[in-house]
Amino acid sequence: MTKLTCISPVDGSVVAERDYLTTTAAEQAVQKAQQAQKAWAEKSLEQRIDVVSRAVANIGMMNDEIVPELAWQMGRPVRYGGEFSGFEERALYMASIAEDALAPIDTGSNEQFQRHIHRVPHGVMLIVAPWNYPFMTVINSAAPALMAGNTVVLKHASQTPLVGERLEKAFLEAGAPDGVFQNLCLDHGTTASLIAANAFDFLSFTGSVPGGQSMEKSAAGTFTGMGLELGGKDPGYVMDDADIQAAADTLIDGAMFNSGQSCCGIERIYVAEPVFDDFVQKATDIVNGYRLGNPLEADTTLGPMAHKRFAALVREQTEAAVQAGAKPLINTFSNDDGGAYLSPQLLVNVDHSMAIMRDETFGPVVGIMPVKNDAEALALMNDSEFGLTASLWTTDIERAAALGNHIETGTVFMNRCDYLDPSLCWTGVKNTGRGGSLSEIGFHNVTRPKSYHFKKN
Repeated sequence: MTKLTCISPVDGSVVAERDYLTTTAAEQAVQKAQQAQKAWAEKSLEQRIDVVSRAVANIGMMNDEIVPELAWQMGRPVRYGGEFSGFEERALYMASIAEDALAPIDTGSNEQFQRHIHRVPHGVMLIVAPWNYPFMTVINSAAPALMAGNTVVLKHASQTPLVGERLEKAFLEAGAPDGVFQNLCLDHGTTASLIAANAFDFLSFTGSVPGGQSMEKSAAGTFTGMGLELGGKDPGYVMDDADIQAAADTLIDGAMFNSGQSCCGIERIYVAEPVFDDFVQKATDIVNGYRLGNPLEADTTLGPMAHKRFAALVREQTEAAVQAGAKPLINTFSNDDGGAYLSPQLLVNVDHSMAIMRDETFGPVVGIMPVKNDAEALALMNDSEFGLTASLWTTDIERAAALGNHIETGTVFMNRCDYLDPSLCWTGVKNTGRGGSLSEIGFHNVTRPKSYHFKKN
């Protein structure tokens, strides 16, 4: 039987080994989810919210153990305290709007007719989760799905297998009935065969574009709905009236936090020519202040990338850009080992002929380009196959809104970046994906409309 082996980026040690489920065992687990779903949906909304809320609290009680576990699994420094704050914020917000978001819509009942639209659960939902924000990406889909009456099967990333186990334990201890929330250790082949067999009623996938394409191919002909959050190459644009220090602080943090391994991290920055040099100097000072090192040490601000193969891709893109004329501004850090521990980097003299400005990098490097005006910045921001977020820096809200209307992304920020507000729909366009999580729309995506048209006499 093949095994899942999680190799730590900290020191190359084995964090966990798990046997993949056989096809038969996986099918039995899905059947359990199917059998549990109707009874779960029959529970009141308040009961379902209560289970989810208690599970969230259980994760909070585990947080002291979870934080170093995350460092060992994917390299995030312990100084940042894990993900519980955002995890809890998103779940509790979804709980606060659930009653209104799921309420029936009366379309005009009268003495002769009752007409209304209900939102009903899809059934069994498969969540395929990534390693980079392994708790928050799950709760984005799982909280509304479970509150709405779906059961959940979770397949977590091979780099963060302990996260799935923590979540399953939290839900079981919160009183989730057997089969309502299951964490399954599945290989790609078994997952694909289950999808192709129409085992699930809805799929939620966060990952790469090829991964999303694989999901769609597996589901071909099944008509299974899916929500996809795939690649990103999110831009920042610093206008001539921006607070340059604030822009540098926030955009560089957005580019480097989590070693640049964020779906909505800043991967390219455009700066108005009059303030370009000032921005670059401030950005350089910020990056030179980072400490690359062991994520278990409290003074480490930049940990290793989750795997040395991810770091190899970042090095490849960076070296290719330098060979094509880009200028690196940051000297190699002393703890850069040529493997998972990778120095952060800022590049100038870049352009869109370089992969570093076009392709997803997913690492601690960002290219910075000067622009003459908003029109040039807009053209460059939209010159991408991806469209998750864009970050605009200005004191003029009307200017940002006018520009934002033409930016091809799911979210437009002004004077912030790299943040999911649970009151807003988290969504993307182009090759970044389809569907959306969080907000009232997040509930709509984990349910289907069901219409009632009753003639009284």
